[in-house]
Amino acid sequence: MSGPFDTADFLARARAHLRQGWPEEAFDPMMRPHHGDHKLNEPLPGEAALLPAPARPAAVLAPVVFRGGEARLLLTRRAGSLRDHSGQIAFPGGKIEPGESPLDAALREAEEEIGLGRDKVEILGCLDPYQTSTGFRVFPLVGIAHPPFDLAVNAQEVDEVFETPLSFLMNGANHQRHFREWQGKRRQFYAMPYENRYIWGATAGMIRNLYERLYP
Repeated sequence: MSGPFDTADFLARARAHLRQGWPEEAFDPMMRPHHGDHKLNEPLPGEAALLPAPARPAAVLAPVVFRGGEARLLLTRRAGSLRDHSGQIAFPGGKIEPGESPLDAALREAEEEIGLGRDKVEILGCLDPYQTSTGFRVFPLVGIAHPPFDLAVNAQEVDEVFETPLSFLMNGANHQRHFREWQGKRRQFYAMPYENRYIWGATAGMIRNLYERLYP
């Protein structure tokens, strides 16, 4: 049965609404992008902005996998032994090295972290740059990960790889707003708890951007 989250519909939406690259100013480390952790946390008059500057460039790959005609998003759970963001749900990705494009970095990191070969990935487009409160400007790319593929998870970086149906993630009713204390202030962020996994923060914010572009 066809529907808004089947293969054909997702591909049509992605090809019609995803970005095909970013404007040059998006790479300006001092520019304040529209999307980011700050979007739900605009400072009050006289209050310092949430975002540190200048931003450090990073890239992630949001791989979509088709299973039985259904579109699903591949995500990872970061290794509990990592110093930063241990145990958090994330896309494959990391810092953009000198001389790399966001595409180069996203594909390299996907290979290094989970063994997803670039020959298995078809890039469809990209989302808006996302600024994190920890100082990264993240450039997200959306692509199809074509099965069959045998993943080789780097246990030093990733504890788990899993897939979540877009029928859940692209349902705005599942986009909760949660709060935490950070640097002495109450900060708001998106969260999308699914089964026993807590998808939140920057990852949830980028998923929200995918929803806003494809399923308004």
